[in-house]
Amino acid sequence: MRERAGDRVDEGLDRTLEALGLARAPREDPLSYPGAWPTESGLLVGDRLLPLDDHPPYANRTPVLAIGSNACPGQLRHKMAEFGITSPVPMLKVRVTGIDVGVSAHVSRVGYVSASPVHAPGVVRELFVTWFDARQLAVVDASEGAYDRTWLPESQCHIELGSGELLRGVYVYVNRHGVLHDGTGVPRRHPGERALLTELLGGSAALRALFGRTPEEFCERARADRELCERGTRLFREEGLVTVSGLER
Repeated sequence: MRERAGDRVDEGLDRTLEALGLARAPREDPLSYPGAWPTESGLLVGDRLLPLDDHPPYANRTPVLAIGSNACPGQLRHKMAEFGITSPVPMLKVRVTGIDVGVSAHVSRVGYVSASPVHAPGVVRELFVTWFDARQLAVVDASEGAYDRTWLPESQCHIELGSGELLRGVYVYVNRHGVLHDGTGVPRRHPGERALLTELLGGSAALRALFGRTPEEFCERARADRELCERGTRLFREEGLVTVSGLER
């Protein structure tokens, strides 16, 4: 893993996450979910994001497609810092065909309704692949309590690096509760947390009774009450809002 030679002219640039606008972690600010993403590939080192060549595979590291806040450097830093992990994390911007960003059918205990991948033939998205070492992967696995890490082979999704190189496959976290649909049975896209919660609360009196009338109330109540989050998750299914992602194993 190394910086690009052509980026040496930027040696004086402040590459801290704060300076780059990438420091805020959705775990601390739920309405910011999925958090700010980089504009290009980078190497997350502590509180800095350095330029990075796109030359995987990286030895002894596992590629994981980031669908939501795992593409936010501030969120990754928050997760790793909790366990004292400071080793670098390569984050490669990729062009993905066949996967879209849906809405997980569960309320997270950290206060938001998160994203989850869905099978979407022909859909093209720019996402990030994070390459974790064993300790980093264990931390992220533990943080994804409602998700199963699932292998997606090249035949199921087409992942192209900026160099034009194709990955043979990648892991992704699939929500075991399923995903929310758009009212027609088609998985809905995650529009960002504030917009999502506004739509969900506006469409369900039962959800408003549990979580309040505004996104702010929703996040505050969800962060304070694990049992309430579980009730909200059950409510999604009771109201017929849940469908499959198409990626279940």
